[in-house]
Amino acid sequence: MDFEGKHIGFGLTGSHCTYDAVFPQIQKLVDLGAKVSPFFTHTVKHTATRFGDEGEWVEKIKEITGNEPVDSIVKAEPFGPKTPLDCMVIAPLTGNSISKFANAMTDSPVLMGAKATLRNQKPVVLGISTNDGLGLNGVNIMRLMATKNIYFIPFSQDDPVKKQNSLVAHMDTLVETIEHALQGKQLQPVLRLAE
Repeated sequence: MDFEGKHIGFGLTGSHCTYDAVFPQIQKLVDLGAKVSPFFTHTVKHTATRFGDEGEWVEKIKEITGNEPVDSIVKAEPFGPKTPLDCMVIAPLTGNSISKFANAMTDSPVLMGAKATLRNQKPVVLGISTNDGLGLNGVNIMRLMATKNIYFIPFSQDDPVKKQNSLVAHMDTLVETIEHALQGKQLQPVLRLAE
């Protein structure tokens, strides 16, 4: 698919261990000609972890996309009718943000971007990364899965032996998932065997 001229919002939430799998996919979208507008939660912007220093990932995505991040709800609001996106991606999407999104809580720029995109009847693509996807958050994932214009990057258990409830998206299928979503289709199979 030709992404030339497509405007894609790319939201990151606090699953820091997943960024190494996500950032090459952002680069692919840029290489394919998409304009990518990055969105961050407060956690992404202000947390230092063993996976990176505070602000490190913000600088990396600015370098890849050439765009300033949307890091406040005020900055996210215009992505409704004023500056519509062709697609909004949230990857990784943590269990915390899954729960909020499924229950209509819009307390971050990422979720505001997703809400605005749904309001415009455009696709929202989710790449889950959660330790309780087959636990308490299972109901929220299913609620989102049954919602019009929401599509999932195919996912599986990441460690069925030690972390039975943990689910993670196969980020290497992110671009293909967006291609399908822009045509109103879910990439299948969405539930995959653990790697």
